[in-house]
Amino acid sequence: MTEETAAPQRVFFALWPDAAALDALEAAATAGIARCGGRRMGRDSLHLTLAFIGAVSPAQLDKLRNLAGQLRVAPFDLMLDQLGWWPHNRILWAGCQATPSCQRRLFDELSFALAAAGFPVDQRPHSPHVTLVRNARCAGCESLPVLETPVRWRVDTLTLAESCLQPSGARYRVLAHWPLRG
Repeated sequence: MTEETAAPQRVFFALWPDAAALDALEAAATAGIARCGGRRMGRDSLHLTLAFIGAVSPAQLDKLRNLAGQLRVAPFDLMLDQLGWWPHNRILWAGCQATPSCQRRLFDELSFALAAAGFPVDQRPHSPHVTLVRNARCAGCESLPVLETPVRWRVDTLTLAESCLQPSGARYRVLAHWPLRG
């Protein structure tokens, strides 16, 4: 298959939690399902999306790899300290009450680099979150389960992943990692 005929890949940049954070996120999902029902996200699919790019050609994929390798942001600690629910798509999520400045800087620098390289950039405000449960029905809940202990992880890697659509839902395949460095 030549580059011109290669199937486009649906890609996104994300942060992937470490093992301890994954354990805590799974516990939060269990508490959420007990309250709201729904379908738990698989452990291997828990991530925090920074930028969804969409379908790209092999040449565009190379461009994304190059720009990610040029980002200069120091590693940082991320704390997810709240649960939320979006009724329009029935997603229960874990997020930040306050976005850390280093995470905001990574998001801003990535968005700037994407725009400069001609990729579309979402204009909505950045809302850092990890989707825990799909098809949650939290309407009528007076309160969501509390994150008794905030989920913390050391973010030291930027990941480029592919979203592979399947009848059972999206599956994610990591394409590349870059260490964060200031």
